[in-house]
Formats: sequence, structure tokens, C-alpha cells
Amino acid sequence: DWFRQVLSKTSKKLSDSTESTSSDVSQPRSKDNPPPLGLSSAVSPNSPSTYVGASSSSGSSGRWSKDYDVCVCHSEEDLVAAQELVSYLEGSAASLRCFLQLRDSTPGGAIVSELCHALSSSHCRVLLITPGFLQDPWCKYQMLQALSEAPGAEGRTIPLMSGLTRAAYPAELRFMYFVDGRGPDGGFHQVKEAVMRYLQTIS
Repeated sequence: DWFRQVLSKTSKKLSDSTESTSSDVSQPRSKDNPPPLGLSSAVSPNSPSTYVGASSSSGSSGRWSKDYDVCVCHSEEDLVAAQELVSYLEGSAASLRCFLQLRDSTPGGAIVSELCHALSSSHCRVLLITPGFLQDPWCKYQMLQALSEAPGAEGRTIPLMSGLTRAAYPAELRFMYFVDGRGPDGGFHQVKEAVMRYLQTIS
């Protein structure tokens, strides 16, 4: 008899615990006991988005959307003249940001990649057209790359002609006015004004 009593008490306890467990599972959770967060419930559909890319892109517009204001395209033999032009533009009150190939290219970078990157990373391109420019294949490559954007790039490509007659002006640029470098300042002031005019259109 005592064994039956012990056995019946044990079975009763087991049945009570099973019922309470099943009732816990079947009952919905209250606000005091929310379900654990899973991958699908980590973000509430009503919570505001905090994605960085969704913020305003105004900081990347205008002049600061590119690394440089001016890319100066020149031949190797015109390096000194190009340095003088860059010094003038960077030293002006506008503090223009200039790309000078030998100074700013990545060491070990491929020439073609560096030239294309310089053009695409600059708002304006100054073509320092001299006898050396016309004989340099890399200068012609840069000129043609700059002209490939000509339909939507009015004012971005600025030819600065020096040491050449009008008859020697490249046929590819015949639809563009050039800056005459025979003036007292080598046409540097006109180049700066042209760059500033373009930057004002995108500000």
C-alpha cells in the first residue's frame, strides 16, 4: 500500500508539471515578458532608419565632390611652366586644388590609370598646349580623354596655348576658345578666372 501511495503522488506531480508547461507555451507572452530578439525582429518596422547612406548628400555636392579643382595636362619638357601655373593657382585667394602629374601621381601606378583618374577626379582640365604638348603621345591621350566629355563639359576643358601660332592650334579643339599665353602673366589670370566661373556654376 505504501508503494502505491508513493507511486500515485509521483505521477500526480508529473502530470501537474506537464500541464503548467503546456499552458505556458500555449499562452501568449505578455508585455512584461517579450520574446527574445531574432534576426527578423531586430529592427522594428516602425523604428526610424539610421542608415548612413540615407542621410543628405549635400556634403558631397559642388566643388568638394571631386579631389581636385584643376588637372594640368602638360608635356615633360613643359614641367617648369606647369609648376609655375600650379603655384599661381594654388597661391591665389581661391586656393585652387591642382593635380600635377609628377607631384601627385601614385608611385608605381600605371600611367594610363593615373591619367584617367586625374581627369575624372578634377573639375577642370587645363591643357598647356606647346610644341612639346603636340609631340607628346600622352598629352594627346589626355586631350582626347578630356574631349570625350565635351558634350556635357562646357567650361571644364581650358586650352592654354603658348609658343605656338594660331595655325598650330589642334584641330580637335577648334570648337573651343583658348587662352593666349603671350600675355604678361602667361595667361594664368585668365585660366584662374575660367576655373572660378565653372566652380561657381556647380556651387
